[in-house]
This record gives sequence, C-alpha cells and structure tokens, in this order.
Amino acid sequence: MNDDQQNLEIEKIANLMVHDDLSHDEQDVAKLEKYKDQIKEDFDVDDEQAMKLVYETLLYRKLKNSDSGDVLEKGSEFGAGFS
Repeated sequence: MNDDQQNLEIEKIANLMVHDDLSHDEQDVAKLEKYKDQIKEDFDVDDEQAMKLVYETLLYRKLKNSDSGDVLEKGSEFGAGFS
C-alpha cells in the first residue's frame, strides 16, 4: 500500500469510527477488531500491519479534533508521519 492509499484508508476508517461513535481514545482491542478486519479486507496486510493502521487512525482523529494548530504540524510533535 502506498502513501496515498494509506491516507485514503485512514480517512475511510476514521469515518467508520465516527459513524460508530467510537472514542478517539479507545484502547479496547475487541472494539478495534472491526476496523482491523476492514483494513485486512481492503488490503492484503497481516494483523500487525492492520492494527498499526488502526492506531494511526486513532491518532489522526485525536489530532484532527484537537482545538489548536494544524494536524500535520501537531503530528510532528508526536512523531506521526502523515503524508
């Protein structure tokens, strides 16, 4: 999966999470399983890669909902590498 595909998938999963009213701070792996499975269905990745993308999506949502600063600028504070 290239950067553009990854970014589109993060947006897609973020929208699913919002629709499901899932907190951007959710850590319950059982609740995150649905999104991991969706990523695995969309792309040929293993469980570890899929969960990494789930957690990147949660971070993206958290940064997007922060009340100050640009998402990309704030992301660098956390070491996030959004393309």
